[in-house]
Amino acid sequence: MGTYSNQVYFVGGGIASLAGAAFLIRDCGFPGRQIHIIEELKVLGGSNDGAGDRLHGYVIRGGRMLNDETYENLWDLLSSIPSLDDPSQSVRDEIMAFDTVHPTHSRARLVNKDGEVVDAASMGFDMGDRMDMAKLIITPEEQLGRLRINEWFGAHFFQTNFWYMWATTFAFQPWHSAVELKRYMIRFMHEFPRIHTLEGVTRTPYNQYDSIILPLHRYLQEHGVDFEMNCTVTDLDFQAGDGITVTRMHYVKDGVERALDLTEEDLVIVTNGSMTESSSLGSMTAPPQLYGKGSSWQLWDRIAAKKPGLLGNPASFDDHIDESKWESFTVTCQGSRFFDRMEKFSRNIAGSGALVTFKDSSWFMSIVLAHQPHFRNQPEDVKVFWGYGLYPDHVGDYVKKRMCDCTGEEILTELLHHLKFENELDELIRSANCIPCMMPYITAQFMPRTPGDRPQVVPEGSTNLALIGQFCEIPDDVVFTEEYSVRTARIAVYQLLGVNKPIQPINRYQYDIRTLLQSAAASFR
Repeated sequence: MGTYSNQVYFVGGGIASLAGAAFLIRDCGFPGRQIHIIEELKVLGGSNDGAGDRLHGYVIRGGRMLNDETYENLWDLLSSIPSLDDPSQSVRDEIMAFDTVHPTHSRARLVNKDGEVVDAASMGFDMGDRMDMAKLIITPEEQLGRLRINEWFGAHFFQTNFWYMWATTFAFQPWHSAVELKRYMIRFMHEFPRIHTLEGVTRTPYNQYDSIILPLHRYLQEHGVDFEMNCTVTDLDFQAGDGITVTRMHYVKDGVERALDLTEEDLVIVTNGSMTESSSLGSMTAPPQLYGKGSSWQLWDRIAAKKPGLLGNPASFDDHIDESKWESFTVTCQGSRFFDRMEKFSRNIAGSGALVTFKDSSWFMSIVLAHQPHFRNQPEDVKVFWGYGLYPDHVGDYVKKRMCDCTGEEILTELLHHLKFENELDELIRSANCIPCMMPYITAQFMPRTPGDRPQVVPEGSTNLALIGQFCEIPDDVVFTEEYSVRTARIAVYQLLGVNKPIQPINRYQYDIRTLLQSAAASFR
């Protein structure tokens, strides 16, 4: 171990904080007992959640897709975390071995209003779409500013197979940032030719909580990391003057307001903002509720106001719920009836396909059947699948209500009608438990922004504060990925401790001539 005497406090227990703690231990020789992870909830993992049982139903708020070729720092981290099932094997090796046996190749990426699988190999572009895409890729970000995607592309673009697939794979909306779409097009350029099969998706053996968070948690526990659960950080005090030095942390524990005085050597690493904050679950008989700002957004609001221009502008992300929300749902099935029907319909066994998107759905709905079991405690005769709708304020095509007003039973009814499974509707509903989830900030990181709205990982003038997660700035990288959170954590730890070690660079596929030619050819399919 190193000879450090200072303490490190991570605010938030998501993957960014867990990764940061692991990098401190692995790469800096930092004592685990001097690392403190403070989490408001009773469970770690942040947006990497996954919980439930046969009786109450399982819940995954979000679907997360990994990529072997772009998640450079995530894989580097997981290569040194032992597997829960075989400690002689790393989590990375475990995932890669599983993915090799269960490769992804979707045969039913898009479904039309008649319940028919669409040939999605054609992107559906016209020359205007191709020119707009090429110009977007080469236009500097500073020239795009706060431009929205629908201010760059014409109406035809949003009726193409490409948009249906790209939007639902990455959860883009027409009103989201054109800068972010540009970054995605460059970062995932190698996926462009195979977006209709999603062959580039890397799957974990179970949901990401069971497959990634639990092994990370155990690794940190074994190194003595302190976990403060059910503890909410409410504010930070700064030393007077122009610089940024945190002197005191305010928090609430067991309903009591408290404060912790910090030395100048102590470090504070904050996950500012949260995609899944204020999430709400419904049930088969009740819709979820729509809530507003919670503690992570309130904390960022408070500290940003104290240091104008240095800690970002949270209002660009947390004041637009109507543009950043969507609704997911997790369905627990007793027996395999639905899975049997779905595998026959899609021509994919569970875990070999990808998102099945109902492109004409008013809710713009998609579902995915993962390899079973998807949870460590899942019984053999129970099956679980996940889905979501990008337009929760729209009225359904069969259930004439807004998705956000629907119960789990009504969402399942709408889905079964799109699949044309009406002849078994009653039986399928009777054997299922559909739990809807409203997430008001799930795509807040995609909202239009200007330079400075997302703060630097280590802000200018900071001596002991860093910001990590989805709402700080890394040039050229893309938010809404596990990689972004892990990369921010690695940058924060290395910079604050003055560690001179390399960080895995971003793969620059836009400079690879083969990738460029393959992508150009795909645009003419």
